[in-house]
Amino acid sequence: MKRAGAAQRLPEPPEGEPGARGAATRAARRTALALAVAALAALPWIGNTVLVQFGISVLLLATLAQGWNIIGGYTGYPSFGNSVFYGLGAYGVAIAMVQYELPFWVGMLLGLGLGVAFAGLLGLAVLRLKGHHFAICTLGLALVMTAIVSNLEIAGGNIGLVLPLLRSEVLFYELALGLAVLATLTVLWLSRSRFGLGLIAIRENEEGAAVMGVNTTFYKVIAFMLSAAFTALAGGIYAYHITYIDPVGVFDVVLNVKMIIMAVFGGPGSVLGPVVGALILSATAEVLAARLTGAASLFFGIVIVVAVVFMPRGIAHLVRHIGPAGWRYFIDNVRTHRL
Repeated sequence: MKRAGAAQRLPEPPEGEPGARGAATRAARRTALALAVAALAALPWIGNTVLVQFGISVLLLATLAQGWNIIGGYTGYPSFGNSVFYGLGAYGVAIAMVQYELPFWVGMLLGLGLGVAFAGLLGLAVLRLKGHHFAICTLGLALVMTAIVSNLEIAGGNIGLVLPLLRSEVLFYELALGLAVLATLTVLWLSRSRFGLGLIAIRENEEGAAVMGVNTTFYKVIAFMLSAAFTALAGGIYAYHITYIDPVGVFDVVLNVKMIIMAVFGGPGSVLGPVVGALILSATAEVLAARLTGAASLFFGIVIVVAVVFMPRGIAHLVRHIGPAGWRYFIDNVRTHRL
């Protein structure tokens, strides 16, 4: 009976810094973030077309990284199958608009429904696996989905689908910004909610979480569906923005690797880490591609390797823990992780 009683209690969400100082700090952070979002929202009106297009790309990648952060960072399940949800979201919009001549928002709902439903069904089957078994299974799923969609007439087969052209970079930018903000607010809620604490408990010790009364299957499936929802919506925006999709492009495993790298670089299991990771790595890739062309991929890979070696927990952990003797933080990381 003791175990049953204990099973009803999870630790309360952290309350942050106590007293007036903590309240003032939180208020200052909220104000700074609100100003940052307002500045980003104003970017299309003061920036050029190239900058706006770059902003759309970064914001969509930030949303993908946040979506992966829910299942990979908070729950501890390294998914290589999130590109499947991205592709389903993209094809939901494309099929609705091209084959049935429905509005964009109906296609977004269709893509969202496809992604979330598939994640729910898939989660019940594959979330019983752990570690590299789960990763390999989800990786294979992305390849299988490419082959399936390539043979569907409604999806245009191998050729793909061409969507109606809409010349409104501002609309796509604001949609991408709104989705990235929504994904980040959801992760913020996770970091402070009992549901989020349950996911963290699963990540740290799934058997122990089950003993504490966490319904691990339910928590994992819901986390997978949340991750799929944001990923599918990002795919839908991408499809209408780019106006052409094909199975190889939207179910690309490389895209899944990008979202993982950005989340891990910024700090998995943190609120703003994946967003910062997406911004820094996207900007680095653009600069290197512009100046080094063919060698850009090599140098970009070196940047990632060095970052993982010296700060394996990401930028968010670096900001929170680095002290006056900053070099000791990096040396300790190398020693701790035996790199």
